[in-house]
Amino acid sequence: MKFEDLKIGFILTGSFCTFNKVIPVIKELKEMGADILPIMSYNAYNLDTKFGKASDFINEIELITEKEIIHTIQGAEPIGPKGLTDIMIIAPCTGNTIAKLANDIIDTPATMAAKSHLRNNKPLVIAISTNNGLSGNAENIGKLLNRKNYYFVPFKQDNPITKPRSLVFDFSYIPKTIEYALKGEQISPILL
Repeated sequence: MKFEDLKIGFILTGSFCTFNKVIPVIKELKEMGADILPIMSYNAYNLDTKFGKASDFINEIELITEKEIIHTIQGAEPIGPKGLTDIMIIAPCTGNTIAKLANDIIDTPATMAAKSHLRNNKPLVIAISTNNGLSGNAENIGKLLNRKNYYFVPFKQDNPITKPRSLVFDFSYIPKTIEYALKGEQISPILL
């Protein structure tokens, strides 16, 4: 698989426990020839957590992509009008972001970037990571599954015993999901 000169918007939202697995995927896509435009939600860009310091993640992502991270609504708004992306992925995509997208709430750099990109009828890939995917957010996931230009990275229950309503995407499927989404197809099976 080659993504030579493909312009990928890559959004990270606040499922911090996945960052150490997501950042290597950004590097992999870059090595496959993609031109990565990094974007982070307010929380992803600003919060230090037990999983790492925001500044360390920012530095690593900017080093890989050779671009400054978009982290404001004002910075994200021109993405669509300027045609900066061919495809966009939100990985990880939190339940909060899924709910906002499903209900057209545009109040973060992540949701603004997605909305701005979608105005050009181009694919948006969702890599779900949420503790409430099989409870409060199930309805919102259903809404997005039925919308044009939304594609999901295959996902599964995170830990059915201790977190029975939690869902997480399979990191290894990101490049293949992008490949399918560029052809207007949802990769299957979606549930692993």
